[in-house]
Amino acid sequence: MKSKRRIVLAYSGGLDTSIILKWLQENYDAEVIAYTADIGQKIDKKKIIRNAKKLGVKKIIIENLKDVFVKDYVYPMLRGHALYEGIYLLGTSIARPLIAKRQIAIAKKFKAYAVSHGSTGKGNDQVRFELGYHYFGPKIEIIAPWRKWKLNSRTDLINYAKKKNIPIPKDKKGAPPFSIDDNLYHTSTEGKILENPKNSAPEFIFQRTISPEKSPNKYTIVNIGFKNGDPITINGKKLSPSNLLEKLNVLAGKNGIGRVDLVENRFIGIKSRGVYETPGGTVLMLAHRAIESVTLDKKTMHKKDEVMPRYAELIYNGYWFSKERFKIQKIVDLKKSKVHGSIKLKLYKGNVTILSRETKSTAYSIKKVSFEENKTFNKSNVERFINFHKKKLRN
Repeated sequence: MKSKRRIVLAYSGGLDTSIILKWLQENYDAEVIAYTADIGQKIDKKKIIRNAKKLGVKKIIIENLKDVFVKDYVYPMLRGHALYEGIYLLGTSIARPLIAKRQIAIAKKFKAYAVSHGSTGKGNDQVRFELGYHYFGPKIEIIAPWRKWKLNSRTDLINYAKKKNIPIPKDKKGAPPFSIDDNLYHTSTEGKILENPKNSAPEFIFQRTISPEKSPNKYTIVNIGFKNGDPITINGKKLSPSNLLEKLNVLAGKNGIGRVDLVENRFIGIKSRGVYETPGGTVLMLAHRAIESVTLDKKTMHKKDEVMPRYAELIYNGYWFSKERFKIQKIVDLKKSKVHGSIKLKLYKGNVTILSRETKSTAYSIKKVSFEENKTFNKSNVERFINFHKKKLRN
């Protein structure tokens, strides 16, 4: 008997991908392989397996990618100080390339003819997934249910789930849930009351941060050690990339750090409102800029700032594997070997304050900057410097 063709679905075990799994089974004569990338999201492996098996799935793959995600995706992005539209730390954007890469690898391993994802037809993730699919598996077919089926709204989706006896999760208020994406780097919440930008985000939607008003009255001190541009220790203890970020998420989250409410310009041309929580990432971004301030020269720092907006836009748009992103990454990492030392910070009621910077680098010279008399700085050169720029001003 000839075996069925195979489709690898990026499967979370939640409502959307459970519905997609059922829809694929009904509309394609193929075996569906459920693939879950564990990148630090809240994950119940038993529930994922149970839900997939209820839908008749025989092959369920859950892959631990937490350290790979942080080391090879989050850390390079942090070295580039990537902020989309000046505020978004790109927590969802940076996760999709890794999932797409591994999903294609699984498809090749099991000789699947197609891959599928649960991204909506209005969102950015469909682009991010599919650019990744194309880069690693240009001959593998892509099935995007949201662009094919007749379920045109969240209400349609819920009605379909009821008809097919697929469990519908509830939020903290007992209503159908917001659209939530989470990983070790961040949590995003969209939809429902948030779709109207005049509405304030209700406190109950926040998953990993305490409101600054309710955070402890005692501050937290944290010391982050860096080597070759990446964080390696917290308070003197060496940690794996995933454990380090997880530790910072807890420390920053309990101090009300890392909340952002923004309206962003999606790649596909519409605006959307999202609430993001990136506690550990917020601290790491500030700490990294602080350690670079005492280890890198002015030209290198300014060049990084110059390319950052484009770098962030490429990541946001799903171009992680593009030649242009690779090229900018080389600029970002050109002198990362010089970035070493430690930063001491105070975390308190939504704020991160830099207390001290320590490094063996000679980029910062106390002798040159001191207000005390010294022979390392020639003041007469300043007048020539100013006169040169006076002439340049009128050119």
